[in-house]
Amino acid sequence: QVQLVESGGGLVQAGGSLRLSCAGSGRILSSYMMGWFRQAPGKEREFVAAINRSGGSIRYADSVKGRFTISRDNAKNMVYLQMNTLKPEDTAVYYCAADLSAVVNTNPTQYEYWGQGTQVTVSS
Repeated sequence: QVQLVESGGGLVQAGGSLRLSCAGSGRILSSYMMGWFRQAPGKEREFVAAINRSGGSIRYADSVKGRFTISRDNAKNMVYLQMNTLKPEDTAVYYCAADLSAVVNTNPTQYEYWGQGTQVTVSS
């Protein structure tokens, strides 16, 4: 079993940047496909970005493409989400998730392990 802990959330003005981190423990994250999801109040959890085990395959939601970058450092058991040019509509709780799938997956129901989430608030 793997435990995930997100950090790096906060309050930022529109146009600003944040970098979220996801620390894994219990198992090495290099065995897992990793994803970032977000959930705004009153809305369903939605896919943001995902990266395969090696980092060679990445997918983004259309809403964040060109602004967000997912990356991983398997040696440090870490996954990151660099968020630039933030918009008020990016406000949500952001979750890190892991799954043993060999391919990148955008469906949150396919992920087995989840962190507790970190709040990102973008003011206009």
